Amino acid sequence: MTSNQFGRVDEANNVYVSDNGAERLVGQYPNVTPDEALAYFVRKFDDLSAQVRTLEQRIAAGITDAKSLKTTREHLAKELVEPKAVGNLQNLRGRLDALSTAIDATAEKANAERAAQAEVALASKEEIAARAEAIVSNLGGVNWKKSGAEMTELFERWQKLQKEGPKIPKAKTDPIWKRFSQSRAKFEQGRRSFFASQDGSFKEARATKAALVASAKELLAKGVDATDAYKKLQNQWKDAGKAGKAEDSLWREFRAAGDAIFAAKKQKDAELASVQTSNLEQKTELVKEVKAITYDDIEVAKAALSKIQSKWEKIGHVPREHVRKIEDPLRQAEKKITEIQADAWRRSDPAAKARSSSLVSQLEDAIIKLEAELTAAKADKKKAIQEQITARKAWLLAAQQAVD
Repeated sequence: MTSNQFGRVDEANNVYVSDNGAERLVGQYPNVTPDEALAYFVRKFDDLSAQVRTLEQRIAAGITDAKSLKTTREHLAKELVEPKAVGNLQNLRGRLDALSTAIDATAEKANAERAAQAEVALASKEEIAARAEAIVSNLGGVNWKKSGAEMTELFERWQKLQKEGPKIPKAKTDPIWKRFSQSRAKFEQGRRSFFASQDGSFKEARATKAALVASAKELLAKGVDATDAYKKLQNQWKDAGKAGKAEDSLWREFRAAGDAIFAAKKQKDAELASVQTSNLEQKTELVKEVKAITYDDIEVAKAALSKIQSKWEKIGHVPREHVRKIEDPLRQAEKKITEIQADAWRRSDPAAKARSSSLVSQLEDAIIKLEAELTAAKADKKKAIQEQITARKAWLLAAQQAVD
């Protein structure tokens, strides 16, 4: 007869285990040797022992899945009631029982954590519902776009809690959901009513702004001359009110036309600045000639100045900030010649009178030309031209008095 400390095999290959002081038949393994029959049921015990050992290792490693631990323990406890195995079953049951305290503690901790998480989630849902109720409590002063985005964000938070958060008893969460759902429904009803009431004013503003867009596009053909007219359209746009959903698209068209108009003006201004800078350089060279005039012979001085004046007038305008500085030397020369001639005229020199008559004609022609420029000039150019006209009229008066 083959046996070990915990079991034996009889002549018919029946295998018995010694379990808790009593012998129990665990099975029969025919057509093998007694040692092989006993070894088979010893391996059965080893399998159970390995499962208990694995459970011990999981707990020692800090595994906190209490549900899984309890399920494994309960399964092994059933397996160890009367297992078909040969080995120290009482010891194995003792090891399993020893794990119960740790598993129960883990389960208790897990339950406490789930309860805490559930409280946090419940508080978050309460916060969501309370915020929604606060939003709909004053729909008369609500910002529909901003509050609509916030209501959407609140709903997304609720959905995330439902999908990812801990399970909460329906008895606790349903009343909160009902409040939140009612607030959402009230908000949507209020929003629909508000925008329905806005349709009339939106329609009128939409028609007005569509007309302003058409007017702005028509101004494109005028190029730089359209800037003032476009600015007037901008003021009308501000006064027209909101056009609802069409506001953004209408504004893009209107602004695109304005951008094109101002871009054309910017280009024209740049071109004008380039021309005036060139004019300034040319007049700067003429200033050198003016300063080189000597007045020993007044006729030579006049001829030189007249030649310079002719070139000066043909050159054109300079940047406004340089007008006074560049004009001063020429005016001083003109003034000096005028003073010299006035002195001669006071002596009633017939020849001087004749020359004065010629200067009168020159000055009259210059004034007529400048007055024509003044009429066509833009506002920011008028002051400089008017100053030139005023100076030449003063010279003309002096010349006319000398002729008289």
